[in-house]
Amino acid sequence: MDFTYLLRPKTFDDVVGQDHLCSAEAPLRILCEGGSLTHSFFYGPPGCGKTSLARIIATVMDLPFYEFNATSLKIEQLRKIFDQYEGSLTRPLIFIDEVHRLAKNQQEVLLPVMEKNSALVIGASTENPYFSLTAAMRSRSLLFELREITTKALADLLVRTGVETDEEAREYLIRSSGGDARAMLKLLEVAAALKKPITAPLLRSLRPAAQARGSSEAGVHYDLASALIKSIRGSDPDAAVYYLARLIEGGEPPEFIARRLVILASEDVGNANPQALTLCTSAMTSVKQIGYPEARIILSQAVIYLCASPKSNSAYNAINAAQQAVRNGVILEIPEHLRQQHKGYLYPHDFGGWVNQNYLSKPLTFVEFKNIGYEAKMGEWIEKVWKK
Repeated sequence: MDFTYLLRPKTFDDVVGQDHLCSAEAPLRILCEGGSLTHSFFYGPPGCGKTSLARIIATVMDLPFYEFNATSLKIEQLRKIFDQYEGSLTRPLIFIDEVHRLAKNQQEVLLPVMEKNSALVIGASTENPYFSLTAAMRSRSLLFELREITTKALADLLVRTGVETDEEAREYLIRSSGGDARAMLKLLEVAAALKKPITAPLLRSLRPAAQARGSSEAGVHYDLASALIKSIRGSDPDAAVYYLARLIEGGEPPEFIARRLVILASEDVGNANPQALTLCTSAMTSVKQIGYPEARIILSQAVIYLCASPKSNSAYNAINAAQQAVRNGVILEIPEHLRQQHKGYLYPHDFGGWVNQNYLSKPLTFVEFKNIGYEAKMGEWIEKVWKK
């Protein structure tokens, strides 16, 4: 029994997990029912209902529906459809999956049609398509995000199948599907075809590991990387190692993770523990040479070290403030004694390591040493020498 087909939503009310788009008060639904929806792009995780939603829109607005995938779409296919409806009072709905893969010449073919509104163009992607579409396409379109389907919504969907399972099996169906309704229904469909009682052990034999979203889609990729960085910044080693594991299991290259750790070592740990930058730079070099699976140990060591390091963003704040001052027109004359071909410069080493002289033509302050870790000692030294 094809549950994916049988339970595909036919109306807005049938859609699960997307109330912000499909409820009676949702702007998308109101626009569709009023026949006013313009060109739109949907993005969200797999199995959340993007294609189904496009088909519902075609039904509600009474438009002929044409479905394509950007990876195999040919310009001639589009032109045939456009020619077919040329001069007609009816306009087609052109649905393009994987829309972020549209080539520039394909987008250029769509533009005149979008401009004249002779067809309704709807695209879908697991990535935010606005980063890959041209400015002309973006300016003519709306963007809607579909959310990962919640546990409750998946449970409601299971009830609709009418298939009897025990509580442990239901929990495994939901938990192992990672918010992907299609993945859950497909697992149930295969299990039901075996003509055996649907139990958790049976389901595990068909899907031994959870359907992890990993980091292959751009949105998840950046969310996991963000969660890792913020957990390290918050000094939570357990959370940080968990997100590191998610990135690794999602197939994230170790070099990418290591580069992010190097940046964090300077931005968020900084001079509170200068050794952090050295360790992370070494980790970056090491994982490039070693690769998985052993690289995971090196990354884990670096992550835990960063979590346990005192945190300071004074270097980050200082360079931001200095750059902003320059952008705001604070361009000072370089003092004459600091210029390349000018006498009068006092060489600090001739004076025991420090000598009082001006390095700016007027005072500016960007650096604020924090009383944290090694940075506290640095601040004390600077304060001491300038008070001489």
